[in-house]
Amino acid sequence: MGIKHFKAYTPSRRNMTVSTYEEITKKSPEKSLLSKKKEKAGRNSYGRITVRHQGGGNRQKYRIIDFKRNKDDMYATVVGIEYDPNRSSNIALLKYEDGTLSYILAPQGLKDGDKVISGEKADIKPGNSMPIENIPVGTLIHNIELNPGQGGKMVRAAGQSAQLMAKEGKFSHVRLPSGEMRLVLTRCRATIGTIGNSDHENIKLGKAGRKRHMGIRPTVRGSVMNPVDHPHGGGEGRAPVGHAGPMTPWGKPALGYKTRKKNKQSNKFIVKRRK
Repeated sequence: MGIKHFKAYTPSRRNMTVSTYEEITKKSPEKSLLSKKKEKAGRNSYGRITVRHQGGGNRQKYRIIDFKRNKDDMYATVVGIEYDPNRSSNIALLKYEDGTLSYILAPQGLKDGDKVISGEKADIKPGNSMPIENIPVGTLIHNIELNPGQGGKMVRAAGQSAQLMAKEGKFSHVRLPSGEMRLVLTRCRATIGTIGNSDHENIKLGKAGRKRHMGIRPTVRGSVMNPVDHPHGGGEGRAPVGHAGPMTPWGKPALGYKTRKKNKQSNKFIVKRRK
């Protein structure tokens, strides 16, 4: 996947880069796999903002992705690679032998006409899905389940992959992209390979408008607010923070403060933390 640079004929164009979309082979989405996506603008059922900086943006439809990959022992042919506005990775449209269509996350190296399969006897090649107990140690994987049959939850962003480090009894050791080592049941499924569109992280938006197109509204600094709105606010002119360290709008320490619950149920599955 390449990156396109522009001539600097405006200040925003100077810093803007876009993807060349070389991987994309299919322009329009499959209508049977689309669903409505309601605009919430970060508001709850009472109309109050519960997630800040959301709203506006281009109209989108959700693509129904098959994260479960439970159609076993049936080959599917890749019809096309598509852009998905709801995620950083590209998606691949599959057509199964019985005529069923479905979307999956497109791994690196997957091309039109390739065949993929799910099941215990699948080959170790990108796009194939199987239980972790059937995957050799050292393999790069993505779209990993946390509970058998639940569907992939971890490692779904562009350019990311986890590595299967070891198998021990009913658990396997998986090293996640963050560096965290985690225990995952060997009965859980994962997909072979690294997710494509790895250049996504190198793209520069260049101007505020592109952020607005994504449905992300401006972030205002706390120091320019009033004291009623933010702990950093108030004072004449440019005033210091006025606390031992920076704080969130809700008065919690902003840098290095751990917010994970001490007695969280999944703590026992984390072998090594990411830091």
